[in-house]
Amino acid sequence: VDTNKLYETLQIEKSATPTEIKKAYRKLAVKLHPDKGGDEHKFKEVNAAYEILSDPEKKAKYDQYGLEGLEEGGGGGHGADVDDLFSMFFGGRSSRRASSGPRRGEDVNHPMSVSLEDLYNGRTAKVAVNRQVIDGEPRLCHSCDGQGVVVELRRIALGMVQQIQRHCPDCEGEGYICKKRKERKLLEVQIEKGMRHNEKVVFPGAADEKPNMEAGNINFVIQEKGHDVFKRKGADLLITRTLSLNEALCGFCFQITHLDGRQVVIQSKPGEVIQAEAPGGKPYCKIVPNEGMPSRGNPFVKGNLYVLFQVEFPQDGQISPEAVKMLQKYLPGKPDKLDYEPEEVEVVHLEAADARQFGKGGLASSSSAYDSDDEDRGPPQCQQS
Repeated sequence: VDTNKLYETLQIEKSATPTEIKKAYRKLAVKLHPDKGGDEHKFKEVNAAYEILSDPEKKAKYDQYGLEGLEEGGGGGHGADVDDLFSMFFGGRSSRRASSGPRRGEDVNHPMSVSLEDLYNGRTAKVAVNRQVIDGEPRLCHSCDGQGVVVELRRIALGMVQQIQRHCPDCEGEGYICKKRKERKLLEVQIEKGMRHNEKVVFPGAADEKPNMEAGNINFVIQEKGHDVFKRKGADLLITRTLSLNEALCGFCFQITHLDGRQVVIQSKPGEVIQAEAPGGKPYCKIVPNEGMPSRGNPFVKGNLYVLFQVEFPQDGQISPEAVKMLQKYLPGKPDKLDYEPEEVEVVHLEAADARQFGKGGLASSSSAYDSDDEDRGPPQCQQS
């Protein structure tokens, strides 16, 4: 990779400072200006070299990758088309681009909203798209010699000229002149079982045709819709179920409609107890194996269906004294019986509370406010008479 050509053009060392680069450019610009009999081609080379070396980002990429570092996908990925720079300095195209054949046009992405049911079962959707096609053989644009850009020189001060590069108006920046027409095409988008959010269905070469370039792809980008019952993560599904305390202790049975239309009954095992929460305060959940999403490419391998439980306890006053006695009789863990004299102890009862208020009771908050006021007022001052 040649990383010296631009420095040689400005007749400076690679270690030159920004001030030295600017000074060298001004000197050569005055000397080579076409109005003063200078070489126009060398004058353009000097302007192009200065444009790159005076920009710290472009200079860093050139020092590491050469001119190829400034083209799209090269080294630093600058995103600019530098075929004209290679032609200017080396009389030919980039070796990278020459070896890889014609350039490819831009891809076109179409977002496609897909229901979770369709991602589970698979579906084929027909979509009509409009694309640009070329009629006949493209002709080289002589205004820009096929470069797609034209370079203009504009005088900005005595002895200083600004080089401006813009798209060629004759070929609209494509380098070739050709006849174009619109074509409407019907595409069948195959949504495979198990596809995921942001995955693509690719139609190679179906995008707009451009002269001397390969047509880009049309990509349909899957946008998974939300679902009222199921939540998805990878190949697993999750539903939430609220149980009464009765169901959590004595057993439950409920029915869901799965994504393929099957009616699935989820039932607890005899003696199974659903906890209010898992150890560590985490949500309590169980799984139904192999009832999740199919795997793309092998739909017979499925994820799991997670059931996240929430246990709803009775409110105050909803359990009668008779029911309490029955629960105490049959439930494990009987309450402790204390032996005390009512006259000798103080019996208290619980009230609703907010744990976030812990530490704010009594005069704690008032004292903090007083302390803050005292700090704002500062130390006491002595008054002199």
